[in-house]
Amino acid sequence: MFKRIRNAKDAKDKNNTKRLEVKLEKAPDQTGKRNKPTSISVQSPNGEMTIIGEGVIIDGKISGSGNLVVNGLIKGDIDLEENILTVGPQGRIEGVIIVKDVVINGQMNGKVNAMETVNIAQHADFCGDIKAGSISIDAGALFNGKIVMDREPDKINETP
Repeated sequence: MFKRIRNAKDAKDKNNTKRLEVKLEKAPDQTGKRNKPTSISVQSPNGEMTIIGEGVIIDGKISGSGNLVVNGLIKGDIDLEENILTVGPQGRIEGVIIVKDVVINGQMNGKVNAMETVNIAQHADFCGDIKAGSISIDAGALFNGKIVMDREPDKINETP
């Protein structure tokens, strides 16, 4: 039901980045055109993550210390304050999430409180409120809600 993936990268590896890298793959439809993404591959900086598959439905609160990829349905709150949440193309979340970073490729209905970044991908549907330090919404994404930037505005240097 759950699949934990470990990546044995050496901590001294200079190519070991400090961010989550997501690659979407699109399947061609009958006419040969590319449509909505059908799969997702994720690389985690610390190598530990849990994947919730397409057929899984969770009704309740999730909290933990690892990164999470959701391809199924979660009805409830997610608390991964120091970790990364990825909602896959087939994934759906209904609830409040508290995370370090979130990448939304599927559907999200609720509130997001991200300590750092929120990325709403091209085919994502998001309905709700966001509070984050940095937000990106790709062209083609559906966003319906309110955004609050959780940082101080840059001050303009004034010369007397």
